[in-house]
Amino acid sequence: MDRSAKIYVAGHRGLVGEAICRRLASAGYGNVIRRTRKELDLTRQDAVEAFFREERPEYVFLAAAKVGGIHANNTFPAEFIYQNLAIQTHLIHASHRFGARRLLFLGSSCIYPRDCPQPMKEAHLLTGPLEPTNSPYAVAKISGIEMCWAYNRQHQTCFIPVMPTNLYGINDNFNLETSHVLPAMIRKFHLARLAAEKNWEAVAKDEALYGPIPADIQAALGMGGGSRGGSEPVVRLWGTGSPKREFLYVDDLADACLFVMNHGSIDRIMPPAAFLLNIGTGEDLTIRELALAIARVVGFDGAVEWDPDKPDGTPRKLLDVSRMTALGWRAGIRLEEGLKKTYEGYVGRY
Repeated sequence: MDRSAKIYVAGHRGLVGEAICRRLASAGYGNVIRRTRKELDLTRQDAVEAFFREERPEYVFLAAAKVGGIHANNTFPAEFIYQNLAIQTHLIHASHRFGARRLLFLGSSCIYPRDCPQPMKEAHLLTGPLEPTNSPYAVAKISGIEMCWAYNRQHQTCFIPVMPTNLYGINDNFNLETSHVLPAMIRKFHLARLAAEKNWEAVAKDEALYGPIPADIQAALGMGGGSRGGSEPVVRLWGTGSPKREFLYVDDLADACLFVMNHGSIDRIMPPAAFLLNIGTGEDLTIRELALAIARVVGFDGAVEWDPDKPDGTPRKLLDVSRMTALGWRAGIRLEEGLKKTYEGYVGRY
């Protein structure tokens, strides 16, 4: 990409889109187009096409999506499939219709089968049943991959789907009703530390910043029944803690996205009609190990309780990142470093 190229980052206020904007700025790209949800409703085809007709972006980073953890996926499956299908359909079609040179479509590792061989290779796509707790979201993302491939095959576009592993980082979603596992854990451990310190003023400030604290978590903090500090706080977590997950710091993903968008010979690795790239670290750990790492970073040494009646989700999700390695890119931020950066950003909002 030329430094003066017109670049559109869809979803620039989200975790991924914001990181991509940071990376573009640091690399000297000054012609970046942004639109808020109020300014451009990506679920409306007429609005998207009017925007593309006027702006004619040369490169598109499709980072806009409705995302959430197990609870959100279970509660709002219709919103997850509808909004993601609408957003990606309109942006991919408009990118073709108005001549974008390249589009990067951001998917998710949940596209792979629930009982996928480990590590998960790009070739494992559509080889088995999906994880039921997030299948509407996964089906939408699989449709986006197929749409990129179809346009590449029929219209000779260069639309590249990339599949990042579980992401985290500064400005993550810490709302306990919609967040993913890692930011939810950071907030739970932080609240438990504040409760152990009897710092109820800080708990109230946290709630104002990051959203309501559900009743079950209030009870775990010793806030139940309208009283505060009635018992020692505990951190209660879903499942058994045994599933294994891989986590990628979002600034590493942003670096990978620019690397892929700028790669001149990507078609030598795979044909355009079958572009698909896993992006991750190639390393994983159990959810229980993650909880211990977060507890260390936050500074909470109290009790942790697991609820085996809650779903664990997919037993293991580790990506095979050999294609990205062959292209010449590797993740650079280790988990402990990324957790510290994320937590510092979280408490920095205080």
